[in-house]
Amino acid sequence: MKNKYKITLLLAVFTLMSSFAIHKFYVSVTQIDFVPKKQRIEITSRIFIDDFEKVLKKKYDKNFYLSTNKEIAEADSYIQKYLEEKIKLTINNKSHKVIFITKEVEDDVLICYLKVQFSEKITTFEIFNSVLTEMFSEQKNIVHTDINGNKKSVLLTYSERSTLLEF
Repeated sequence: MKNKYKITLLLAVFTLMSSFAIHKFYVSVTQIDFVPKKQRIEITSRIFIDDFEKVLKKKYDKNFYLSTNKEIAEADSYIQKYLEEKIKLTINNKSHKVIFITKEVEDDVLICYLKVQFSEKITTFEIFNSVLTEMFSEQKNIVHTDINGNKKSVLLTYSERSTLLEF
C-alpha cells in the first residue's frame, strides 16, 4: 500500500512540474526615452522572436524566419507595419507616427529600434501598446519611460492597452 501511495504522489508531482514547464510566459519590454538634444523620442522594444514570428505569420500569412539566413527580404517592412499598428504615441494630445529604424537579436529576443521626431516640451504622453495581444491574451507589455527626467513604468495588458502619463 505504501508503494502505491508513493507512486501516486510521484505521478502527481511529475504532472504538476510538467504543467509548469509547459506554461509559457508572454512578455515584452519597451523603453521609451525623450532625447531633446536629438529632437526625438527613442523606443527600444524587446519581443521574444518565436512569439513575434507566430503573430506575424498569422497576420500576414508568411513565414518570416526572423534573424536567420532564411529571413524573407521584406521582413523589416512587415515589422514596421505591425509595430506602427501596435505601438502608438499621443504626445500633447496629438498622434505621432512611430518609425521603425532597425532590429537586432540577443539570444531569443528580437530588439526593435523605433523613433518619433519630437522637439517640444512634453506635458501629456499617451502610450498604446498591444504587441502580441491579438494572439496571446496573457501577454504583458512592460513599458519604461524617461521623459523630462521623470522615470515611470507601466504594465499594459490585453484588457488595458494604453495609459496616459502627465508631466
